Amino acid sequence: MNKSESLFLRFLYKTHIGRIFLKIVSSVKLSKLCEKFWDSSFSKIFIKSFVNKNNININDYYCDEVKNFNEFFSRKIKENLRPVNMDKNVLISPCDGLLSFYKIDKNTVFPIKQSKYSIESLLGGNKKLARKYDDGICLVFRLCINNYHRYCYIDDGKKGENIYIPGILHTVRPIALEKYPVFVQNCREYTVMETENFGTVTQIEIGALLIGKIKNHHGASNVIKGEEKGMFLYGGSTIILLLEKDKAIIDNYIISNSKNSIETPVNYGEAIGKMFE
Repeated sequence: MNKSESLFLRFLYKTHIGRIFLKIVSSVKLSKLCEKFWDSSFSKIFIKSFVNKNNININDYYCDEVKNFNEFFSRKIKENLRPVNMDKNVLISPCDGLLSFYKIDKNTVFPIKQSKYSIESLLGGNKKLARKYDDGICLVFRLCINNYHRYCYIDDGKKGENIYIPGILHTVRPIALEKYPVFVQNCREYTVMETENFGTVTQIEIGALLIGKIKNHHGASNVIKGEEKGMFLYGGSTIILLLEKDKAIIDNYIISNSKNSIETPVNYGEAIGKMFE
């Protein structure tokens, strides 16, 4: 995050006047207006400065024919740069991002920064589904603005329909997480997947400030590990994976980092754990 972005977010989240302005900035209506601009050909003028500011190597991506900034932002990376670990015993990351591990306690409540979330609230009040994750695992992947913003399926299996939960759009950066229960206020979409090797997995995609667009490719269907599930349009965002008890073992260094409030950088398709034995 550059200095100007940091100052803007501090104004929004740390000042009285900024919090009044935040009500407008975090609205879905404003996000949709911004989306129209980023979808327009005029938005191409921002690509060069975005590349330079975020040190993006455009040679890593297919982006020669992009028509607007959103097409550039959701650009596809060259396949050899995100190899997917296809070992059926290996749990992979669905995306690039900064990963945090949380154990879901018997009360289905876990802390993220200064906020507490119940699994039921994350799932928009779906109590029956939430109970599946009693004593299970919650993995939070925070995507930064310079990350690859496409994501994949973590295993073979069957997925249900995408369930959309309306809301508002805070930033997902720590400055907002300290003050607001962002993950239960923001617009989000979740998918339940009956996987071959990791039980019933629920994946939640969460929109962020000025980016309400979560673009999932498939409805209910059979899916394949490593297959692209969808993408976010402009902005940083978050993916949450919920796993049942005794279905996966997360790598120790990720758990250790999380206990010390350190987010672990991971890539799309990379091993982050294994099947429970």
